Amino acid sequence: MSFRVLNLRSALALSLVASVSGAISYAAPASAQTVTAVLHSPLRVLDPIITTAYITRNHGYMIYDTLLATDADARIQPQMVEKWEASEDGKTYTFTLRPGLKWHDNTPVTSADCIPSIKRWAERDKMGQVLLDLVADMEVVDDKTFQIVLKEPTNLVLRALAKPSGTAPFMMPKRIAETPSSQAITEHIGSGPFKWVADEFKPGLKAVYAKNTDYVPRSEPASFTAGGKVVNVERVVWAGMPDSMTAVNALMNGEIDYIEQVPYDLLPIVEQNKDLKVGIIDKVGYQTMYRMNFLYPPFNNKLIRQAAMYAVGQEQVMQGLVGNDKYYKTCAALFGCGMPYESLYGEDMVVPSNIEKAKALLKEAGYDGTPVEILQPTDVTGLAAQPIVIAEALRKAGFKVNLQAMDWQTVVTRRAVMDPPAKGGWNIFSTNWSLLDIQDPLRDSAIATNGKDAWFGWPDIPAIEDLRHKFAMASDAKELKAISDEVQRLATDEGVAPPLGQYYNVAAYRTSLTDVPIEPIPLFWSIKKTGK
Repeated sequence: MSFRVLNLRSALALSLVASVSGAISYAAPASAQTVTAVLHSPLRVLDPIITTAYITRNHGYMIYDTLLATDADARIQPQMVEKWEASEDGKTYTFTLRPGLKWHDNTPVTSADCIPSIKRWAERDKMGQVLLDLVADMEVVDDKTFQIVLKEPTNLVLRALAKPSGTAPFMMPKRIAETPSSQAITEHIGSGPFKWVADEFKPGLKAVYAKNTDYVPRSEPASFTAGGKVVNVERVVWAGMPDSMTAVNALMNGEIDYIEQVPYDLLPIVEQNKDLKVGIIDKVGYQTMYRMNFLYPPFNNKLIRQAAMYAVGQEQVMQGLVGNDKYYKTCAALFGCGMPYESLYGEDMVVPSNIEKAKALLKEAGYDGTPVEILQPTDVTGLAAQPIVIAEALRKAGFKVNLQAMDWQTVVTRRAVMDPPAKGGWNIFSTNWSLLDIQDPLRDSAIATNGKDAWFGWPDIPAIEDLRHKFAMASDAKELKAISDEVQRLATDEGVAPPLGQYYNVAAYRTSLTDVPIEPIPLFWSIKKTGK
């Protein structure tokens, strides 16, 4: 039985159980116009700095704002900032906040808030960490002006502060931003276009956002994360519906308005409904990949990592995840096929499945049967199939494998555990990245290899870190491409972030919604709705 047929049958079976929406009310007050959406994952983690999970990033864009932003043409634009200036020597950047900025508790946004916000973000974000190493000082000039002083001239300040995804540099009040970056914040106050409705939050089931009536949008038209964030509805509710068929039924019945990711098996059902619009909203697309834990056996051995890479074939993963080749492609490029730093080095290792080569490498490495603990999220359609395919391929190659089923938020928590696999740790998990987040060696968090300060899996490869620093300082296009190609070579040989293919998600929403942003991130400003 194919993975796609299995997934469809599971969805149809699960649809017979009681609907989640029957237990939790998503209705707004009678007078409030509300958009109700089902996103790719239920929301549980609320701090957008301590995780790269996209559902938490999406939450961040609802209630927080950023100093700079990236428009639809990939240009850096001011957002909370009114203007910036660079000194002649390129070492000092001066930022001036625009007037009218207020936190949701009605206090003014000041420079004293921005500096600790930048520091906290930079401690966690891999691009921010490179920037922080180059910073000599950050200082308040006055309430609306602050400076970042660098040790060496580079425009990385602007590139980093305009970073739209992964861990975006959201601004927070000083008292919140001073929370250690290793701890989750407990107060959720931003200056963005929506306010967090804490009293209605039911983790994993319901998240509610109210229009921030004090928000002053920029005058420019909205363009991706830049421009005027004009909110046209009173409330946005994110409904947690892990069962895909339940969500599709709710959409067709008008109980909800929007689904971020429709399972490919269920597309024929929604495409026939005249009250729905169906299509690819994110034109950039995603890469799916997996991460091996470098700290513990068996993947602290380079040959065994390579054996795993030869065993797993992208076509099998893409068939399990997507099934329809209209929406996917195989791709060896760590930084994305069709992107500026595309390289196909290592294609023979990461695209086809080569079980015999994998077996030979395991024999050469002296693999002793150490079990491989694979984390499998069961509540996110876009993440459920990959671990199953990986596990099957590794078993064929001779690995002993334990597949551990859990929800995605548990994976997000578990993957941060540095304990041995036998004591609550792990060996493999898979995830998905927007191509926005992996398009170069600095943005791609998984490519950082600075040991226990690296992204989950904690590879320690100084040569890659040296190249990432060179990339941060370079400006010549040919030099940048040469550096990125060398990063791909080293990272592929070491098994740092094996890619599993590229794909597009398909969204669906009711025709009562208009002006839905066609962007790589689900954004809810601009949306208009007919009716309540």
